[in-house]
Amino acid sequence: MEHGTILRGMTRDGSARITVINSRAIVEEMIRHHKPSHTATAALGRLLTATSLIGCMMGEKENTVTVGVHGSGPLGKLLAVSDYYGNVRGYVQNPKADVPRKPNGKLDVGAAVGEGTLYVIRDDGKSSKPHIGTVGLVSGEIAEDIAAYYAESEQIPTLCALGVLVAPDGSCLAAGGVMVQLLPFADSTVVDLLERNASALTSVTDLFKNGLSCLDIANIAMKDIPFDPFDEITVDYLCNCSKIRMREALRKVGEKELRTMLDEEEAEGKPRALTVSCQFCNKSYVFGEHDLIKTKKGEDK
Repeated sequence: MEHGTILRGMTRDGSARITVINSRAIVEEMIRHHKPSHTATAALGRLLTATSLIGCMMGEKENTVTVGVHGSGPLGKLLAVSDYYGNVRGYVQNPKADVPRKPNGKLDVGAAVGEGTLYVIRDDGKSSKPHIGTVGLVSGEIAEDIAAYYAESEQIPTLCALGVLVAPDGSCLAAGGVMVQLLPFADSTVVDLLERNASALTSVTDLFKNGLSCLDIANIAMKDIPFDPFDEITVDYLCNCSKIRMREALRKVGEKELRTMLDEEEAEGKPRALTVSCQFCNKSYVFGEHDLIKTKKGEDK
């Protein structure tokens, strides 16, 4: 099984940190689950790529991050969730939606997303109230919107470059991203060099398509800046759904409502059961009444 790869590093003077991801395997797995249009693939692929980068920068193993885009375009809502390791899952509300390409022939992700908001939910796995940050979409192209979020909500100057190259048959030829963030008291010389080097990262997908590794791309972003890569990790499109999780989610609806839903299924001539599909992997789970309704003693039937 092919995996995505993330390289993490930092400048030797502590001015900036860099993460680079080859996310083609993640996007390919997403395509297998959702079978999206070309533009939906590019949009959700970019969001998954960015969210994986954000996830792998969290501090504790219990941490998760959710990044959502609510746009006015035909794609509707997009959502991605990452764990501490950078494993990620996501969905797009209207995966088959598409829009005409730009005059230069490129996919028009901005038009497909439309105007709206981007939000980031950071959950430490302990407190009842996760941290939520929201910003207006700058372009709907995802990378600029992520950079704007960090600048406005977390006051962290951030360079974000993302890309997904979709083949005519809908498969993913290349996908990846680069995120460089300035740390407090960054040296002005390093800042100038990073801004200069950014021009070489305008097409991350071309770099990966041409066979460059995450380290090769980090060297381009950090040209003339001493830095040290400190690890390289594998990441996947990973859904954590299970029958137990789905059952507990259904039970939160309440016994009365569950009985009504089961009655409606039976009235339509269907089996007295409820079918629930995971929005992240489209796996379906079937629950009979005995799965959902507890006895008066609180035990499962």
